[in-house]
Amino acid sequence: MARRTAAVYRRRRLAVLLVLVLVFAIVAAGVWALIARPWDGSGEAEPTKSPTPVVETPSPTSAETPTPSASETPGVAACKAADIEVAAVTDAESYAPDQQPQLSISLTNKGATDCTLDVGTATQRFEITSGEDLWWRSTDCQQNPSSMIVTLTAGQTVPSATPLVWDRTRSNTTTCDDPNRQRAPGGGASYHVSVSIGGFDSTASRQIILQ
Repeated sequence: MARRTAAVYRRRRLAVLLVLVLVFAIVAAGVWALIARPWDGSGEAEPTKSPTPVVETPSPTSAETPTPSASETPGVAACKAADIEVAAVTDAESYAPDQQPQLSISLTNKGATDCTLDVGTATQRFEITSGEDLWWRSTDCQQNPSSMIVTLTAGQTVPSATPLVWDRTRSNTTTCDDPNRQRAPGGGASYHVSVSIGGFDSTASRQIILQ
């Protein structure tokens, strides 16, 4: 009878031990799940979002600063019309149907002394005509015009820093955001580019051909 009692106790202890092992396994599995998956369901972490890139838009055209501005060169007089020569510059004379003309300005101080001039985008104007028809004007849809006073050394020629691209459409202050603006005819059509900067106009226009 004593042997049977000892056997019963051993079986009971074994059963309790198995239950404890099972409980420990369940608890360990839960802890591992929390470690392995720190989020789940409604608590799922959102992916890290990259900051929205900010793109800085350059001015349509801005003349290079050859020497210090007028505030740094006291006593330098403003440029006079007789001393300033302005010319329209293009990157080509003829353009294929898929090419867009790039327009620039050439500014020369023909005088014997240095002079100051505002060459900022607020004083720049590009115009494209076909005969008497004004097709495009840069100031029609210009944004954030600015001023920039520079000193032009006697005899110095200063080009635009960044060309202005003509998209071969007709400009109008009411159609700046219209993607269906009238396109300029090609097929060998002739157009003329004229420019103005600092209150001085180009002495002659520059002809371009659109194919």
